Amino acid sequence: MSLIRQIWLLLAITLLMAFLGSFGVWMASSRGYLETQLRLKNADNAQSLALSLSQQKGDLALMDLAVSAQFDTGFYKQIRLKDPAGQVMFNHEADPKTAVESAPAWFVRMVPIDSPVGVAQVTDGWRALGSVEVVSHSGFAYDQLWRGSLKTATWLTVLGALAGLVASIGVRGIRRPLDATVGQAQALMERRFITVDEPRVPELARLTQAMNMVVSRLKFLFEEQAGQVEQLRQQAHCDTLTGLAHRRHFMGQLQSALASEDGPATGMLYLVRLMDLAGVNRSLGHRQTDALLQRLAQLLLEVTHGIPGASVGRLNGGDFAVCLHEGATPLPQPEYVADTLKRLFAEQAVVAQAVVGATHWSRGVPMTQVLAAADSALARAESRGNFAVEVSELASGQHAALGEDEWRRRLGAALAENRVQLVRFPVINATGGLVHHECPMRLQLEAGGSFEAAAYWLPMALRCGLMSQIDEVAVRMALSDIAADGIPRGVNLSPASLSDSGFLPRLRAELAASPVAARLLWLEVAESAALERFAMVRELCKQLRPLGVRIGLEHAGERLTRIEFLFEAGLDYVKLDGSMVQGLAHDAARRAFVSGTANMLRSLGLAVFAEGVSDPDDLAALWPCGIDGATGPAVRLPA
Repeated sequence: MSLIRQIWLLLAITLLMAFLGSFGVWMASSRGYLETQLRLKNADNAQSLALSLSQQKGDLALMDLAVSAQFDTGFYKQIRLKDPAGQVMFNHEADPKTAVESAPAWFVRMVPIDSPVGVAQVTDGWRALGSVEVVSHSGFAYDQLWRGSLKTATWLTVLGALAGLVASIGVRGIRRPLDATVGQAQALMERRFITVDEPRVPELARLTQAMNMVVSRLKFLFEEQAGQVEQLRQQAHCDTLTGLAHRRHFMGQLQSALASEDGPATGMLYLVRLMDLAGVNRSLGHRQTDALLQRLAQLLLEVTHGIPGASVGRLNGGDFAVCLHEGATPLPQPEYVADTLKRLFAEQAVVAQAVVGATHWSRGVPMTQVLAAADSALARAESRGNFAVEVSELASGQHAALGEDEWRRRLGAALAENRVQLVRFPVINATGGLVHHECPMRLQLEAGGSFEAAAYWLPMALRCGLMSQIDEVAVRMALSDIAADGIPRGVNLSPASLSDSGFLPRLRAELAASPVAARLLWLEVAESAALERFAMVRELCKQLRPLGVRIGLEHAGERLTRIEFLFEAGLDYVKLDGSMVQGLAHDAARRAFVSGTANMLRSLGLAVFAEGVSDPDDLAALWPCGIDGATGPAVRLPA
C-alpha cells in the first residue's frame, strides 16, 4: 500500500472513530438526561395526583374519577392506587398498541429508556388512605432522542466532510513534494538527471537535497567530461589555426554524405583557393596572413550558416572546401562566395586573389570522382584568376525536373499501394552478436521500378509534408517484422515528424497495440533534433520508453557536447557518425576522442554505437575505445 493510501486510511479511521465516539457520547448523555426528566416528571405528577386524591376525603368513587381524569390526558403509561396494605384499588394502564412513536422499533430496542415509577402517599389528615404510583409514557422521549440523533448524525457528517476536505488539502500539500521526489527518483532510474525544488516537509527536503546534490555533481562531472571531449574533438578533427575541419576529417564527412542512406541525395562541393599564399605571406607577414586565413574561414562559416548538414574544412595552406546538401534551404551560389571573398579582401586592403571551383555531387558517386571534378573546375578558375568561378556538372538533381505536385503524387501512391520496403543492416557487438538491424525505408516511386533509398526522395517528402506518414508506415512495418521473427529492429524518425502534433499520440497507440514487439523496437532521431527540438525529443522518450521502446541519437558526435541537457533527455543509446570513426585505426587523436566520448556517454548509462564503419581495421580499433556496437559496410554477421 502506498504512503498516500496509508495516510488516507489513517485519516478515515480517525474521522470514523471521532464520529462514532462523539455520537456515542451524545447518545448516552441524551438518554441519561431524558431518564432524569422522566423520573422527575413521574415524581412531580405523583405528588400532584396524591394531593388531589387527599382532598376527596376517602370517597373511592371521586378518587377513581380523579385518577381516570389524570390518566386520560394521554401522557401516562400506568397510574395505580394502592391501599395502606398494598392492595391495588385502581389500576389504569395504557394499551401498548395505542402508543404513537416516530422512532423505529430497532432504535427503541437498541436504546432502551427507563421511566422510573413516581410514588406519593394519599392521606386524609393524619389517616393514611394509600399510595399512588405514576409511570409516564416514554414514547415522547424516544421521539425526541431519535430526532436528536438524526440531527447530530447530520451535523457530524457535515463536520466530517469538512474535515475530510481540509485533510485532502493537507494530503495534497504532502503529495505534491512527495510526487516530485518520486518523479525525480524515477527519472534517475530512466537516466534523466533532473533537479526539483526542495519541499517544505523537513524529511522530504533532506531527501530531495541529497538527490539534487547527486544530480548536480553528475552534471558537473558531465560538463567536465564534455569539455575534455570537446578538446579531444578539436585536436582530432579541427585545423589548429582556423578551427575548421582538417583535411582528413573533411574527407570523412564528404564520404559519409556520399554514402548516406537517409541524407539528401545531392549537393554541391566548393573548393576555394587563396592564390599565391607564399606571396601573400611575404607581403603581409606571418601574423597578418594567419589573421587573413582565420577571417576567410569565418566568412565561409557565415556563408553556410543555417544550411543543414553543411561542412567546411581547410585542406591545406590556402585551400578550403565546403560540402553542402541540397534541401529546403537554398544553397549559396559559387559566384556569391567569390564576391564575398572579393569584398573581404577589399575591406582588409589585401592585394590577393581567390578562386572557386564547384561541382554537383550525388549519392553513390565515388569520392575520388567528385574531388577530381571539383579540382578540375578549380584549375580552370585558377587559370583565369581574379576571383574566377568554374563549375563542373558531375551530376544533376533528378528530382528537380518532376515538380512538387508530381513528387507528392508519387510518394502518396507508393504509400497507398504499400510499395515500401525496409532493408536491413546489422549492428553487432564486440563478440559478433546481433544487437539489432538498422532498417532504413525505401520506396518504389513507380510501379515496377526500383526501390529508392531515402536520400533520393527525402528532401521532397519533407517539402510535401509527408514525413510523419512515412515514419508511421516504417514503424508499423518494423513491428510486423519483429512480431514475425522476434529480431530487434531500428527505425529512424525524421525531426519533421516530431513537429507534427498528432504524430506522437498515433505512434504511442501503434506501439501500445503491439506491446511484445514494441519492446524489441529501437527508434532513432538525428543529433540535430536534440539540438533544435530538445523538448520534443524529451517528450518522445517520456511517452515511449515506458512501453519498452529504446530511443537514441544517430549521426552524433560533432555537436554532442553542445547538447546542454543531454543528461535530462532519458535516451538509451547514441550512434556516432561515420565521419567520426573513419581512419580511426591510424589516428591516435581520433581514437582518444572516440574513447573520451564513449566514456562520457556511458557514465550517463547510455550505450554507444558507431555507424558507417567501412574499414575492418577501424572496426577492430573501435572495441578498445569502449564502443558497444558498430554498423556499416565492414560489419558482417558471423556465418
